[in-house]
Amino acid sequence: MRWQGRRQSTNVEDRRGQGGRGLAIGGGIGGLGIVIAILYMLLGGNPGDVTQSLQVDQPYATGSNEPLSAKQEEMGRFIRTVLASVEDVWRARFQELGRTYQDPVLVLFSGGAESACGYAGSSVGPFYCPADSKVYIDLDFLEDMQRQLGAPGDFAMAYVLAHEVGHHVQNLLGISDQVQSRRGRMSERDYNQLMVRMELQADFLAGVWAHYANLEEGFLEPGDIEEGMNAASSVGDDRIQRQTQGYVVPDSFTHGTSEQRLRWFRKGLTTGDINQGDTFGAAVL
Repeated sequence: MRWQGRRQSTNVEDRRGQGGRGLAIGGGIGGLGIVIAILYMLLGGNPGDVTQSLQVDQPYATGSNEPLSAKQEEMGRFIRTVLASVEDVWRARFQELGRTYQDPVLVLFSGGAESACGYAGSSVGPFYCPADSKVYIDLDFLEDMQRQLGAPGDFAMAYVLAHEVGHHVQNLLGISDQVQSRRGRMSERDYNQLMVRMELQADFLAGVWAHYANLEEGFLEPGDIEEGMNAASSVGDDRIQRQTQGYVVPDSFTHGTSEQRLRWFRKGLTTGDINQGDTFGAAVL
């Protein structure tokens, strides 16, 4: 990505190097407990959902107050630059809709972080908290997950940030509240299917950002799109479950298959039209 020398967002809280707490996670949801925990670790999720589904034991100390390395500093500059691009794209899209875009805050942390949605350890992965309009990312953890999932490249990291900001866009548009209001009024299986549609829409919105980042800003280099598509396909529920437990349980999907995630990301990338991202009304995902 052509990110050096560009504007960096100031809507960032850098809590790295400040230490933190980890979470010891026990059972509580039957035989799939560990699998679901791993899904959240790899895909990112609301820590409030995690603590509702998993038994949380006593926190333990982790992290230190050591200064950031040169690589960590560079990763911070990179993600701030990507966030600035995401801000520019969504401000313009909301203006086209006759609305005002409100920037989210990006929280960079190590080990663990407090949020308005609850406390989350690094293993929860990247997540968006609608209660405080903040995106939480442990860049070191994200880099490790990229290696394990086989989705390397700086654009893969940008895709993850754009996906989480996609949830912020959903929050601003009232979509998150509509989905949350149905929780408890439908079966777990049906609610999981609703969550799949919400996550696929966030993938679509990440693609919309990539469309305009390339069209209006010349942000992308050859190979970046392939990195983003590889990242989208690497974090499908089917692929994660097959890697972690050897078999697939479609009723437990909360993010969509690799093929679905790739297809909706590509649709946002190619069209740049947010009106084409109605995953909730789509007959075929």
